[in-house]
Amino acid sequence: MLSIVPATFEHSSNIREMFREVLVAGDTIPEDDTLTDTEIDAIWFGNGISPFVALYGGEVVGAHRLNPNYAGPGSHVANATYVTHTAYRGKGIGRRLVEHSLGEAKRQGYKAMQYNFVVSTNEAAVRLYKSLGFQILATLPQAFLHPTLGYVDVHVMHTFLSTD
Repeated sequence: MLSIVPATFEHSSNIREMFREVLVAGDTIPEDDTLTDTEIDAIWFGNGISPFVALYGGEVVGAHRLNPNYAGPGSHVANATYVTHTAYRGKGIGRRLVEHSLGEAKRQGYKAMQYNFVVSTNEAAVRLYKSLGFQILATLPQAFLHPTLGYVDVHVMHTFLSTD
């Protein structure tokens, strides 16, 4: 059975491994694939970040991080990043991670969730986010250099977590 629990630094090597796989593929996340372990750990375990891992049979099979989209007056809007181990993709873990992050964001008092940089060619993610109530607010033309497709569009996506 899949469970999603708060990540501890003991999970950091698993998270780094999954995050590096995504960075090396270069087709969904804008960070550089030359990040050091320390830099990746800061992304996932830095101040104001709530990291979680998905466990299946005790094995880390995915992770998400939740944090304010911006500080100060924008801190009521959450942002998140998701990674799933390559061996477990297509098994619904990504959906469970997104659903968990939305529930956790609401529990933490966020009013909305916004993704600032969803690569348009990441069709599975765009479809998943839309199915969970996200709308595309803007499309940034050719904002991402895809490793095989060249310059592709990026979406800014948003959903409210409550009606307050």
